[in-house]
Amino acid sequence: MGNSRSRVGQSFCSQFLPEEQAEIDRLFDALSSDKNSPNVSSKSFSLKALQNHVGEALPPEMVTRLYDGMRRVDLTGKAKGPSENVSQEQFTASMSHLLKGNSEEKSLMIMKMISATEGPVKAREVQKFTEDLVGSVVHVLSHRQELRGWTGKEAPGPAPRVQVLAAQLLSEVKLQDGKRLLGPQWLDYDCDRAVIEDWVFRVPHVAIFLSVVICKGFLVLCSSLDLTTLVPERQVDQGRGFESILDVLSVMYINAQLPREQRHRWRLLFSSELHGHSFSQLCGHITHRGPCVAVLEDHDKHVFGGFASCSWEVKPQFQGDNRCFLFSICPSMAVYTHTGYNDHYMYLNHGQQTIPNGLGMGGQHNYFGLWVDVDFGKGHSRAKPTCTTYSSPQLSAQENFQFDKMEVWAVGDPSEEQLAKGNKSILDADPEAQALLEISGHSRHSEGLREVPDDE
Repeated sequence: MGNSRSRVGQSFCSQFLPEEQAEIDRLFDALSSDKNSPNVSSKSFSLKALQNHVGEALPPEMVTRLYDGMRRVDLTGKAKGPSENVSQEQFTASMSHLLKGNSEEKSLMIMKMISATEGPVKAREVQKFTEDLVGSVVHVLSHRQELRGWTGKEAPGPAPRVQVLAAQLLSEVKLQDGKRLLGPQWLDYDCDRAVIEDWVFRVPHVAIFLSVVICKGFLVLCSSLDLTTLVPERQVDQGRGFESILDVLSVMYINAQLPREQRHRWRLLFSSELHGHSFSQLCGHITHRGPCVAVLEDHDKHVFGGFASCSWEVKPQFQGDNRCFLFSICPSMAVYTHTGYNDHYMYLNHGQQTIPNGLGMGGQHNYFGLWVDVDFGKGHSRAKPTCTTYSSPQLSAQENFQFDKMEVWAVGDPSEEQLAKGNKSILDADPEAQALLEISGHSRHSEGLREVPDDE
C-alpha cells in the first residue's frame, strides 16, 4: 500500500524546491496529526483539521472549497468519486498546482473547487467562486494585519466592492464563441475547462489571489509571496485620521495597471477633506510631484479618476504620455488606455482668460473625458460615445457633475528633483508672477498656491 502511494505521489512531479517541499510536508504533518480528528488516518486529514488550523483567517466557504478541491484530485485516474479525506499525495499535488502550476493545472484545481462533477460548470458557479476568492483576499489580509494602511471595510455605493471587482474579473472570461460574460443573461452559459484555463492565463489576478489565500490563510511559503506590488504602502503625512475614497480592492485594481516600479507605495498629495475645497490648494499640492493617481466621488456615488504618468505642471498646453489612463471604480471597475487618436493625455491650467482653467484628462477643451473645474466641486465627463484619447465612456453619473471628495496620490518614490520642486510654491518658481501680484497689491491673496507645511 505504501509503495503504491509513493509511486502515485511521484506521478505528478511536485514543482516545489526541496526547502519548499519540506515546509509543505510539515504543514501536512500538522494537519494529519490533529487530535480533534481521531478517526482519520495519520496519512490524511479531515475538513475539521483544516478548519482548526486556519481558524478565522479565511471565510468558512473558502476553507471548504479548498478542502473539496484537494479531495477531488484523482492521481490514479481510477477514482469513482472524491476521497473521504485528503491524502498527502493529494495535498502535495493540489498545493503544487495552485501555487506553482501553469494555467492548465490551476484551472484543473479551480474546476474541482467549483464542482464535484466532471465537465463544464455554469457561469453563475464561476461567479460565486470569484466572489468567494476576492472576499477571501480582503478577509485574510485584514486578519493578518497586512492591509498596509488601507481599509478592508466596504466602501459605500450601489454594490459592494467585492462584487464589483469579481464582476470585472468575470467579464474577462471568454466563452467558446468569443463572447464575454457581460451581464446576468450569461450566467446560465457553460464554462468548460478550456474556458477557465484561458481565463486564468489572461487574468493574472486569479492566480495571485489564490496564492494570497493559501500562503496567508495556511501560513505556508509566505516568503515566496511578495505583497508589496499587490498592496502598496499607504502614506499620509497628516497626523489626523483620514478615510480614503478607495478601499484595498480598489487600490489593488488600479495599482496593477501602473508601471511595476511605481506599485509599492502611494503617498497622499491632496485631499479635499484635509486641504479644503480649493483649486489653488490642489495645484499647490500636486505640481512637480511625479506620477500620481487622481480619484473623485461625485454626488451620485460614482467613483472614477485617472493616472498621470508625469508630473503635473500648470501651463496652457497638454502634457503627459501614452502611459496615462482613465479608470472607473464604482459602479463598475474598468481601465481605459490611450487610443493613439491624439496626445491630449493631461491638462492643468490656472489664471488664463482665453482657454479653460481646470484639470483635465483626455478629449479636448470643453469636452474632456475627465474635467475638474477651477470652480472646485464641479466637473464634467463628456464622451459621446467615447473619449477620443482613452476610448472611455462617461465616467460620472451625470455629464456635468458635482463632487465633494477628491484625492491625489503620488505613486512610487519621488526623485530628489521632484522633492525639491514640490517644496516650492508656484510663486517661488515664477518670481515674475509674484512681482505682478505685488504691483497690483494682491501678493497675500495667493498664499493658497503655496505648499502647506506638513506640521500644520
